[in-house]
Amino acid sequence: MRPSLVIVGAGPRGTGLIERIAANAPELYAGSGLDIHLVDPHPPGAGRIWRTAQSPLLWMNSHAEDVTMFTDETVAMEGPVREGPTLHEWAGIDGRVFADRQMQGSYLRWVHERAVAALPPDVTVHHHARRALRIGGPPEGRQQVWLEGLPRPLPADLVVLALGHLDAELAGEQSELATYARTHGLVHLPPDFTADTDLSSLKAGEPVLVRGFGLAFVDLMVLLTEGRGGRYEGDTYVPSGREPVLYVGSRRGVPYHSKIGYDWTGERPPLPRFFGPAEVDALLARPKGFDFRQDVWPLVEKELGFAHYHRLFTAHPERTVVAWTDFEEKYAAASGAAEREALVASAVPDPADRLDLDALDHPLDGVRYRSFDELQEGLRGYVERDLNRRHDAEHSPDLAVFLGLLSVYGQLVRLRGIGPWWHGFFSYLASGPPGPRLRRMPALSRAGVLNFLGAGMTVDAEDGVFRASGATVPGHVVEARALVEARLPEPTVGRAGDTLLRELHAEGAAETPDGLLRVDPADGRILDRSGRPHPRRFALGPYTDGRTPGAFTRPRTGGPAFRQNDATARAALRLLAGLTSRAAA
Repeated sequence: MRPSLVIVGAGPRGTGLIERIAANAPELYAGSGLDIHLVDPHPPGAGRIWRTAQSPLLWMNSHAEDVTMFTDETVAMEGPVREGPTLHEWAGIDGRVFADRQMQGSYLRWVHERAVAALPPDVTVHHHARRALRIGGPPEGRQQVWLEGLPRPLPADLVVLALGHLDAELAGEQSELATYARTHGLVHLPPDFTADTDLSSLKAGEPVLVRGFGLAFVDLMVLLTEGRGGRYEGDTYVPSGREPVLYVGSRRGVPYHSKIGYDWTGERPPLPRFFGPAEVDALLARPKGFDFRQDVWPLVEKELGFAHYHRLFTAHPERTVVAWTDFEEKYAAASGAAEREALVASAVPDPADRLDLDALDHPLDGVRYRSFDELQEGLRGYVERDLNRRHDAEHSPDLAVFLGLLSVYGQLVRLRGIGPWWHGFFSYLASGPPGPRLRRMPALSRAGVLNFLGAGMTVDAEDGVFRASGATVPGHVVEARALVEARLPEPTVGRAGDTLLRELHAEGAAETPDGLLRVDPADGRILDRSGRPHPRRFALGPYTDGRTPGAFTRPRTGGPAFRQNDATARAALRLLAGLTSRAAA
């Protein structure tokens, strides 16, 4: 019987794994053929999230020039580099365009087909347009992957889970809200991928509470405005009359920062400087582990500050009062945040030029408005100022901090147990919406279609309705019969909507305190609760504790996801080659 590899998930991660198998097979696998079974009800390449059968109004969240599925010389991996076109090169479009998701789905389909074509002639890929339900089999023996609607399982020498974003069973507050909505005839839309959500229950002209101000909200906003026939005339929104009235809030009370709208020029900050491989090695060597806030965050904070001030001193020296070489020496020697702050205050006269990560993370802390109308005006101004800043190269230290965030995340993927806060902080600062999307918000606000609730949003279900309030306008309450949770479900293995993961969890697969599937950082093998790696099961993606930033990799940034794909592909090929050799003997 030919060796068999089952990959569950045909989206970008599954496609990236096939590409790395094709690249590494000439070196590592000279076996007697191989069957690769790709299991996913959605199209290979695009998968669920990037399928072409979704609204053309939905855009990517990255410039087309910043999206690639191919490795380059900056990726630290054992396998060979196999370069290929970025999205904008493949599509022949302006690199600064935010392509729609249909175009990205077509690009991913092409990448998948190219990767399959690059496999050795005796390797065959079979696509099963079904859901995988569970995995069986002894650790040291052949695995069995049961598919929906089939009486017999697929045999698998190895299984790789590349599932992408997960659905989740409702629990806690979400379960209570859903029950309340059913009992009182209300609408409750729980966390979900917005393109998959049925929005027809949100009626024209009726108030809708929305909790969440990130990328899922932006998609919701587009589908409920332009998607219902509204249009923009310059900075004015012309309603169709079919829109609901949205009231949006969140913990921060502001939208994610927009993508930066200018290009880098000049010298780049030499990153990593204070948080690189040596520092990660030292953290990993601690016998008692580490605490993120106490041991990791100070290093991250210093690294981001270094990126910011390197750019300020080298590109805008007129806004500083000492030489960069002197500042850099003292900054490196500073032993703590207080000493760095004193140094910065003496060298950077304008407080607006200083990096304040706490203020960035909590922009409305302590801000109070006397009325709901004043809040609307204040938040429109906040959004417009933020947009102007993110598109003005005079504030290019912001772009340096973005590069610092990418560098930090590239190191953090080696650590485990850093918790969900960092991922949210990174997304808020570095993975926000396209500027044109954010520019729509003030127009929608002036048209009365979008209303801001401010920071510290709370939701109560009482008296047959949902009620929302926030800390920014104390005492102001909004009532509605509809509530939308505008965010993706938490990738909690124990509550995953996917039965396959729940079965693995029940059988003893390990999870982190925040519910992510634990995997071996070396090659992605699934760990059990005693820390032992499963010899025949691997996992890659955002539901694991090896998750990487963003959906795709920017060219020439080291690509942690590429590094992981390569390591898993090489481990799988070595194991398959060993099985083939033993069978031949």
